[in-house]
Amino acid sequence: MDRQSAFQLVCEYTTSESLRRHMLAVDAAMRAYARKLQEDEHKWGIVGLLHDFDYQRWPDPPDHPLQGAKILAERGYPDEVIYAIKSHADYLDDCPRISPLDKTLYACDELAGFIVAVAQVRPTGIEGMRAKSVRKKMKQKSFAAAVNRDDIVRGSEDLGVELNEHIQFVIDAMSEIAAELGVAAPG
Repeated sequence: MDRQSAFQLVCEYTTSESLRRHMLAVDAAMRAYARKLQEDEHKWGIVGLLHDFDYQRWPDPPDHPLQGAKILAERGYPDEVIYAIKSHADYLDDCPRISPLDKTLYACDELAGFIVAVAQVRPTGIEGMRAKSVRKKMKQKSFAAAVNRDDIVRGSEDLGVELNEHIQFVIDAMSEIAAELGVAAPG
């Protein structure tokens, strides 16, 4: 289970640059949380990187993430990785989020997408972004309307991290790869 092979799998199934960037953003947040929690940074990053690799081909529940889970099993990914990816889908009743890995993926997924949306409308991108800016945009229902704010709040609660702290932590993690995510300050 190496990162290069995982990214090749992402590229094989995902042509959308924005979806690839989303998976890279979640990968960055997952690796940062793994460091903080003294977990396996490599494994947690792979989970973040692969969590939506099947979405472009199979966007409808329950195909996503079940089609991807089959592919991962065929390629020999560990059960823990596959389970965590399956558990990020609320509609799979047989995959409750149990482990810190499961809970962290769920907590970072929607939030990472929302942070990118906020960064894209700021003159300085993600640079200098604070949780307060994200919370303010969360109140605007028309902004990034497809992002489920309840999932962001529930994810933070399930993780046991105060929402502002969680938001700032994910911003900081994503800031480390801002250029790769397309959210760096211009110039």
